[in-house]
Amino acid sequence: MTTGARCLRLAPQRGGIAAALLKLCGALLLAWVLLTATAVLLLRWLHPLTSAFMVEARVAAWQARERGYHTDFRWVPLEDVSANAALAVIASEDQQFPYHAGFDVNSIREAVRASEHGKRLRGASTISQQVAKNLFLWPGHSFVRKGLEAYFTVLIETLWPKERILEMYLNVAQFGDGIYGVQAAAERFWHEPALRLSSADAAVLAAVLPNPLRLHADRPSRYVLQRRDWILGQMRGLGGEAYLRALESERRSAR
Repeated sequence: MTTGARCLRLAPQRGGIAAALLKLCGALLLAWVLLTATAVLLLRWLHPLTSAFMVEARVAAWQARERGYHTDFRWVPLEDVSANAALAVIASEDQQFPYHAGFDVNSIREAVRASEHGKRLRGASTISQQVAKNLFLWPGHSFVRKGLEAYFTVLIETLWPKERILEMYLNVAQFGDGIYGVQAAAERFWHEPALRLSSADAAVLAAVLPNPLRLHADRPSRYVLQRRDWILGQMRGLGGEAYLRALESERRSAR
């Protein structure tokens, strides 16, 4: 058999293998979308028992043989969280939260411009993006993780009302070594429930969010105190609790 004839016989076989691989990849992709979308949808009503960041921290502590490490995570409904805490994290992290669809395009554009002018690339993640990262992903800045973060952000914004996103963030955000959520933080630092957080204490908690392992709410540095004062000013500038009514109206319209 000539070489040309042999190649003609092998061509259909290769085409069949490629078609089978494409079908397999398509099936796996569909299964992934259905699985992740179902998980996100269920979390609209169910409270998570843990998060990806909590698991990662626990594994890191085990690898480092830190026997005293403990995850302090206590879920509390949004109705039992001080409005000061909700307003503080919005003022600190994402002032367009009630209005955007998961991504603050203006903040992303400003961050890119700052980077182009030689400044350090600062974060432009919204609260929705941070929920996606904390719940489902791992720390890092790779393109793969960023792509998955965007994917989960779209799912969260599509399947959850804004009120649920804020409730989830206030419960899974890290405020110290092994301390997750405003309830655990309020009880650990001030021996009171999250419902009784003052505006100043809530602003301190929001101030440590960028790096809760280096910044301490119970031992605030000058930087943390300065950031607290800035957040308090932003809270007043937003209009205080009246600003949160946008979330309430959004929840009612979603029903």
